[in-house]
Amino acid sequence: MSGRNYSIHSTACIDDGVIIGNNTKIWHFSHIMPGSIIGENCNIGQNVVIGPDVVIGKGCKIQNNVSVYQGVTLEDDVFCGPSMVFTNVFNPRANIRRMDEARPTLVKKGASLGANSTIVCGITVGRYAFVGAGAVVTRDVPDHALVYGNPAMIHGWVCECGEKLDAACVCPACGRQYVENEQEGLMRVR
Repeated sequence: MSGRNYSIHSTACIDDGVIIGNNTKIWHFSHIMPGSIIGENCNIGQNVVIGPDVVIGKGCKIQNNVSVYQGVTLEDDVFCGPSMVFTNVFNPRANIRRMDEARPTLVKKGASLGANSTIVCGITVGRYAFVGAGAVVTRDVPDHALVYGNPAMIHGWVCECGEKLDAACVCPACGRQYVENEQEGLMRVR
């Protein structure tokens, strides 16, 4: 693999047919399965499994002990906290093969998925949404929504920079202003 512009720890297993972007790092004991695409500038932590045909955008950070199953797509700049979970079959049984029933899951640009959160398959997590640690997400999450709990519910809105917005939908850290859109979540005004 001479001439490559990425870093793979010697204990990681990279199957044939994988595409890895420049400046990406893959750490200890991780397994990247065939057909997966990982964008540039990603950091894949220790003991991560990336299933077959998964697409991971640029600048993603996947912390230790995360399995990104077939059917999951992460857009650019997604953060997956330690030990968070994706599911891929809605009603699994050990004695019934249901992989042909896998439901696709989409995590949009800039979203953060907190440690030990669970994303049930078939869900879309919106742009720059923030899923709190330990949350169980059972339905779509709008853009910029702050969700937590079991089941996860909206408890506010967050800025692109990750700070919780005030009651006027203004970021106290960077000053960006947003307006609520009932269909899509928040839309940036300035």
